[in-house]
Amino acid sequence: MTLTQLEIFSRVAELQSFTSAANRLGISQSAVSHAIKSLEQELGVELLRRHPSRVELSDIGQPLLLRARAMLGLASTLRQEAADARGMKRGTLRIGSFGPTASIKLLPMILQQYRATWPGIEVHIDEGPDRQVMQWLEERRIDVGFVVLPEERFDTFALVEDQMVALLPQHHPLAQRDSLRLSDLCHDPFILTEAGSAELVSRLFSAARLTPDIRYRSSQLLSTLETVSRGDALTIVAEGSLPDTPQPRYVKRPLSPEVKRQVGLAVLDERQASPATLAFIKLARQLDYR
Repeated sequence: MTLTQLEIFSRVAELQSFTSAANRLGISQSAVSHAIKSLEQELGVELLRRHPSRVELSDIGQPLLLRARAMLGLASTLRQEAADARGMKRGTLRIGSFGPTASIKLLPMILQQYRATWPGIEVHIDEGPDRQVMQWLEERRIDVGFVVLPEERFDTFALVEDQMVALLPQHHPLAQRDSLRLSDLCHDPFILTEAGSAELVSRLFSAARLTPDIRYRSSQLLSTLETVSRGDALTIVAEGSLPDTPQPRYVKRPLSPEVKRQVGLAVLDERQASPATLAFIKLARQLDYR
């Protein structure tokens, strides 16, 4: 069993395709097939079920994938610690990011200084909904991820705080109010933005025992803003995620009572984090994002 075999196994499981894994890894499909077959023969179990259009994990493949990713994570940490002894001249950092707050307003500023300080560290960035980033952390696909706090499952580090706001079409009757209650937002079509703080928004309504009339779901904030601007729906988003538009075609109102949101970084276990990961977190906590 080799780390290369485990890396190939992890990629095939992630992409559900031998061909896609080969393209991602820059090797031939036959090399991928050979590595998986050799690993299965050595372990004496079928790790993947082959179908005409995709592959999927077997029952035993799922827990073994978690073990494989844990081993790959520890191997990466060993490499990073060796790199740290050499002045962190080489290494890899895998980051998970979600929504405009992290991907547009926080990450570029951090990366600019991080790359200037440690140019030899290769940075990989995966973007997805906030819940996806947490799944990537649990599965060890990333070293560090941006999350909405609090988050009990991980070791976390707060970076910024903003508030949740309601967005309304410009001429909506509720736009005349200074602030809005959650109950005010349950009588019109609602659009939920999956890319950002969807989990937080859902928890807010659930805690208040309210059910918004969700007619739309959007994977991107810009689609949400366009839907609201057309007058098709209302929504709740984080204020820090909104673009700096001179004359937006929607109205922003705070919630009553006020709802704060904290965004920070999370790792699965700070004690096992690589030097490159810890350096990224330390730098991120030192920056002023105002």
